[in-house]
Amino acid sequence: MEAMRTLLNVIWLVLCGFWMAVGYVVAGVICCVLIITIPFGLAAFRNANFALWPFGRTLVDRPGAGAGSVIGNVIWLIVAGWWLALGHLMTAICLAITIIGIPLAWANLKLIPVALLPLGKEIVPMGHPVGTARTYAVA
Repeated sequence: MEAMRTLLNVIWLVLCGFWMAVGYVVAGVICCVLIITIPFGLAAFRNANFALWPFGRTLVDRPGAGAGSVIGNVIWLIVAGWWLALGHLMTAICLAITIIGIPLAWANLKLIPVALLPLGKEIVPMGHPVGTARTYAVA
């Protein structure tokens, strides 16, 4: 199973992961310009890491994330989230044209909620015990 995840990650990196990560890094750099938006930048950098190598890892709701995360997610959604989600959607459509790209297209669609609402989330390995937390598994 580990070899399959590595193979999927390499194909993902070549076909779409690098460009999606660049989008997240650009959003993170823009967010880090102002002191008040640094948490958004850190979330964007975390998601860039996840977009580079998503298979075998998952995103879970972080315990204790409260009203600040909700308010931050609304601001993120308006400023950058919908652009990144649109990037995932367009990439998924392009990947779905080929048979080998269908699993990658599906993974891109699963990353849209992460692109829209990144605050209050944590990246963990796939076998991590998450209890009742909501997960956003890629593979």
